[in-house]
Amino acid sequence: MYLNCHTYYSLRFGTFSEEELLQLGQKNQVKQLVLTDINNTSACLNFVREASKYNIKPIIGIDFRNGVDQCFVGIAKNNDGYQELNKFLSHHLHTGIEIPQQAPVIENTFTIYPFEKVLLNEKDKFLDNEFIGISIKDLRRLPFSRLKTYSDKLVVQQPVTFRNKRDFNAHRLLRAIDNNVLLSKLEEKEVASESEQMYPIENLVEVFSEYSFILENTERLLHQCNIHFDFSTNRKPQNLKNYTTSKEDDQKLLEKLCKEGLIKRYTKITKVIKNRLEKELTLIKQMGFISYFLINWDITSYAKKNDFYYVGRGSGANSIVAYILYITDVDPINLDLYFERFINLYRANPPDFDIDFSWRDREHMTQYIFNRFDHVALVGTYVTFKRKGVIRELGKVFGLPKDEIDILSDGGIPSAKADSMARLVLKYGSLIEGMPNYVSVHASGILISEKPLQSFSATFMPPKGFATVHFDMVIAEDVGLFKFDILAQRGLGKIKDTVAIVKQNQPEKANFDIHNVSEFYKNPVINNLIKTAQCMGCFYVESPAMRMLLKKLEVDNYLGLVAASSIIRPGVSKSGMMREYILRHRTPGRTEEKAHPVMLSIMPETYGVMVYQEDVIKVAHHFAGLDLGEADVLRRGMSGKFRSRAEFEKVKDKFRSNCVTKGYSAQLIDEIWNQVASFAGYAFAKGHSASYAVESYQSLFLRAYFPLEYIVAVLNNGGGFYRPEFYIHDARMMGATIHPPCINQSQISNVIYGTTIYLGMLYLRDLEHRVMERFLNERKQNGTFKSLEDFLDRVLISIEQISILIRIDAFRFTGINKHKLLWKAHLILTKTKRVDHPKLFPPKHRNFQIPELNTTYLETAFEQWELLGFPLCSPFNLLEESPKTTNGQKDLAKYLNRKIDIYGYLVTVKNTSTHTGKRMYFATLLDQNGEVFDTVLFPPIAAKYPFHGRGIYRFYGKVVSEFGFLSIEVIKMQKQKYVPDPRYADMKTSKKLMKPRASRKDSPIQGNS
Repeated sequence: MYLNCHTYYSLRFGTFSEEELLQLGQKNQVKQLVLTDINNTSACLNFVREASKYNIKPIIGIDFRNGVDQCFVGIAKNNDGYQELNKFLSHHLHTGIEIPQQAPVIENTFTIYPFEKVLLNEKDKFLDNEFIGISIKDLRRLPFSRLKTYSDKLVVQQPVTFRNKRDFNAHRLLRAIDNNVLLSKLEEKEVASESEQMYPIENLVEVFSEYSFILENTERLLHQCNIHFDFSTNRKPQNLKNYTTSKEDDQKLLEKLCKEGLIKRYTKITKVIKNRLEKELTLIKQMGFISYFLINWDITSYAKKNDFYYVGRGSGANSIVAYILYITDVDPINLDLYFERFINLYRANPPDFDIDFSWRDREHMTQYIFNRFDHVALVGTYVTFKRKGVIRELGKVFGLPKDEIDILSDGGIPSAKADSMARLVLKYGSLIEGMPNYVSVHASGILISEKPLQSFSATFMPPKGFATVHFDMVIAEDVGLFKFDILAQRGLGKIKDTVAIVKQNQPEKANFDIHNVSEFYKNPVINNLIKTAQCMGCFYVESPAMRMLLKKLEVDNYLGLVAASSIIRPGVSKSGMMREYILRHRTPGRTEEKAHPVMLSIMPETYGVMVYQEDVIKVAHHFAGLDLGEADVLRRGMSGKFRSRAEFEKVKDKFRSNCVTKGYSAQLIDEIWNQVASFAGYAFAKGHSASYAVESYQSLFLRAYFPLEYIVAVLNNGGGFYRPEFYIHDARMMGATIHPPCINQSQISNVIYGTTIYLGMLYLRDLEHRVMERFLNERKQNGTFKSLEDFLDRVLISIEQISILIRIDAFRFTGINKHKLLWKAHLILTKTKRVDHPKLFPPKHRNFQIPELNTTYLETAFEQWELLGFPLCSPFNLLEESPKTTNGQKDLAKYLNRKIDIYGYLVTVKNTSTHTGKRMYFATLLDQNGEVFDTVLFPPIAAKYPFHGRGIYRFYGKVVSEFGFLSIEVIKMQKQKYVPDPRYADMKTSKKLMKPRASRKDSPIQGNS
C-alpha cells in the first residue's frame, strides 16, 4: 500500500536507510513496499537484495521532483520499466533540464500524480498506466473534489519519510542545511508533512475503508509489479559478455595471446610455468572471466601504443595470464604468488586489476574506454556527513556564533556543560552523522556492462563529463558488475618525464630500457640506495617511515622490498607484527622460538608473520579450517561495508569454533584472530606489493644514474612526500647548481642544462599563468630578451606582474641591480602608452636618472622566501644567532646512548597517538650540513614542546638505536629566531645585517642566486 517511500538517499530529505525502511515495513505487517527516492536510485539494488530477509516483496521506482516540488512518482512494473525510468532521470540529471509536470509515456511503468498536483493542473485525462495518489490527509478533501469520480484511477499514496518525531526534526535540519538558511527562516514549503509516516496495514485499511475501490486499485497495481536482480553466489557476471563476437572467438584470442606472450616473457618454459598457465586458463574459462582479461589487455595495449606508462597491480598481479598479456610486470612464478588469492572456484568476482597511469594520461585513458565500449559508466560513492562537518552545518542552522561552532567541532564543550542550542547541535549531529550528503565518483572504478547501465541505476554527470552510476562498488559487485580500476599517480609521470629529460640533457646515455626491471633487481648500486635509504623522490620508498624500515631490515633486494612495501601498511604495524617481523628477520632462532608451527609452515618466507592479504586466506584455510570461499569472505569482510554483513559474521564465528575443535588454546585463538582483524583491512596482496616494488626499482634506477634529471621530473610532477624545497636541496647535494627563475632560461616548469637547474615560473605563486605563456611564446617566436626595455617593448604586462619577475631577479642577465630595474619599469610603464599589437619600429626610451642602489644578501633571501615559498640559501644563514654547535647526522653514532645538542631545519612531522590516546611526534630534519636526521618526542615532551610550524629548532636529547636506526629522543626543544626581514627594518639595522657571516659562503646547502 506504500507506493512512495523515501530513504536517506533522498539526499538532505530522507532520514533512514533502506534496511531501516524494510525493518519498518516488517514491523507494520507490510508485504509489498515501493522504494521511490527523490531523483535518486542509490538504494534500489540493496533494497531488492535485502527485501527477502524481511519477507517483503520489493518494488522500485523514482520520485521525480524539481527541488521539493513533486511532479509525479514513476513505478517500475518490471526490469524494463526500471531501465526506462532510469534513462528518463539520467537525461535530466545529465542536462540539468527540469522534470516536466506531465510524465512521458514510458512502457512497463506506472505513473502516480499527487492529488494536490492534479487539482492544480486540472488534468482530466489519464492513460491506462496513470493514477492519482491519495494520502491519508487527502481523504478529507476527496469527497469535495472533482476527482472523486475517477474511481478507477485513485490509489493509496501515503508517503513515508519519517518513523517518528525525531526523524521529522532531523529532516527539518537537513532541509535547512540544503537551503543554507537558519532553521527559523526555513520556509514551510521546503519541509515534508509530519504525517509522512508508515502505519500498520490494518490501520491504513481502516482509514480507507469507505473507499475500498482505492485499496483494490492499489493492490492491483502492486500485483502487476515484479523486479528481479540476481544476488546469489552463483550469479553470472554482468560485465561485457564477449570481447569479440562470441565466447568461442574470445577463447581463441586469449589462447593465441597467451601463446605469443609466453615466449616473450620466458626464455625457458618449464613444466611449472606450463602447469600454472593451464590451471589459470581452465579456471578463467570455467568462471566466465575471459572477456574481463581481454578488456584489461585491450586497455593496456592501447596505453603501450600511445607510449603511456602504466603499472598493473592488485590481486590480478598474482596471475601468469596477466603477466604474459603484459597487463602487469610481476612474474608470479618468480615470486611464488599465491594462486588462490588471484582466483578460486569459490569466488564469484574476478581478480582485481588496478591499472595506474600517469596523472596526465589517466583522463585520456578513461575517454578511450568510454569511446571503445558501448555501456560504460564510472562507479559512484557516497560522501557522508562527517562529525565536524555536521556540527558546523548545524551550528549555522541554529545560528551559533562562529567561535562557538569552532569550539564545538573540536570537541571542546562536553554536552553536559553546553547550553540548550549547543546540546541540540550535538544531539542531532549524532543522528545525521553518517548519512549520505551527496553522491560522488569512486576514485578509480569504471563499469563496462553487457547491457545498458540504466538497467541497474540512473546516472549523473559530474564535472569531468563521464556518466556515473548512483551506487557504489560494493553493490556493483553484489549484482555481478565488476569494476575496472583506472588510477592516476604521479610516480609514473616522474619516470616518463625523466626518460624524456635524459634524452634531451644526456642523449648519449639515453639508450637504456626502463622496463628491463629484471636487470635492475641485480644492480648493486640500486640495492645499496635501498639499503642506505637514499630514496628521496622515489615511488613508495621515500617517506621517513619507509626509510626507517628499510634501514632496520637492511633491505638490499627485490624480494625484501616487496615484503617491506606491505609491512609498512597500518595493519601489520597496528597488530604489533611489524616489530616482530624485524626481530625475527634480525635475530637467529627467534622465529622457531616465537612462531606457532602451523603459522610458520604456512608462511615460512615471512617468518610465520602475516604480511600479505593472501596470508589471511592461508591462515583461515590452513589454521582455522575454513574453505577457500569462506576464507575469501573473511578477507573481504575485514574492510568497508562487508564487515557488518551477516555472511562475514557467520564466517567469523566459524573461524573461532573451528579453532576450538582443533584444540587451540583460547589465548592462541585470540592472538591469531586479533592479528587477522587488525591486519587484513589494510594489507596488500603480494602481487600488489610486487607491482609497487617494480615501480620503486624503476625510480631508483633513474635516481642512481640520472639523479638531477630525476629530481627535475619529480618537481615537475608535483613533488612527492616532501615540499619542493627539499627536492631542490637534494639536487644541490648531488651537485646541481640551482638558479631562480630567469626570463631567458626558464620555462613554466623546471629545466636542466647539464648540471644547472633553472626553477620554473610555476613557483612564482602570484605570477599569472597567462603572463607566463605570453612572454614564453614571444621568446620562442622572436628570440631571447636583450634587456628590460626589450622585454617591455615586446610583452604586454602590468607593473604588478613585472615587479614579481624583477624581484625574483629574473632579469639578472642584464647585470643591473633589481632596485634600479624596478624604478625603470615603473617609469617606462607609467610614462609610455601601452598597446597590445606588434610595433613597426622599436620605441625610443628616455634615459631616466636613477640613483645607485644595492641589494643585500638577506634581501635576496627574503624576496625568494616571499615569492617562491623558500629561500635558495641555507636557512641556517638567516638565524638571528649563529648555532652554538656544529653537531649533525654524521655525529649521531659517536653520541650513541649519550646526550646531544643539535640544530635542525624541519622537513616533516608525523603526529600520532599512543594506545592511550596521547599525542607524540616523529620529526625529520636537515642538519647544518644538509644531512637528514630523525627525532622522536614522547607524550610528556610533545605536550611541553610542541612544534610551531616550519623553521629551525634546537634539540637536546639522547641518541638511541633501534635495529641500527639512529634517532634522537628529545628532552628539550626550542624554535630559533630568524633575523628581521631587512626590507622592512630601519636603516641602522639594515646596515648591520648587510655584513654576511663567514659561515654563509661555506654553507653546503647555500643556493645560487
